[in-house]
Amino acid sequence: MITGRERCEICENSQRDASILCVVEEPLDILSIERIGAFHGKYHVLQGVINPIEGIGPEHLKIRPLLDRVQRGGISEVILATDPTMEGDATAQYLYPRLKALDVHVTRLARGLPVGGDLEYADQNTLLRALSGRQEMS
Repeated sequence: MITGRERCEICENSQRDASILCVVEEPLDILSIERIGAFHGKYHVLQGVINPIEGIGPEHLKIRPLLDRVQRGGISEVILATDPTMEGDATAQYLYPRLKALDVHVTRLARGLPVGGDLEYADQNTLLRALSGRQEMS
């Protein structure tokens, strides 16, 4: 929670598209997405990521409320916006089949080279993801 209330002003805003749900790790991630002003759906905060080394499993996160929310219906797309870390990827991989089983479109934030970045300074993983996620030029 950002506001300390059960539901924030974003969740209460009927002008937002309730059919698109963006899943983030922490409340502050919402602020980063809101700053760009391009997302008009709603959010679900997991309150962390799966991290076996730290002893954090799926049962420690707000995964059950997410699945219940999707199962109630009205959601057409779930965007997995976890960080591009091993833990963020593991959490997204854990969520994907569970959400897909609920007959919802599941997407993941794109990754790749930052604007203004140089190829010579990009790590192999970033280059691999940028190459595999390439798009048709228009």
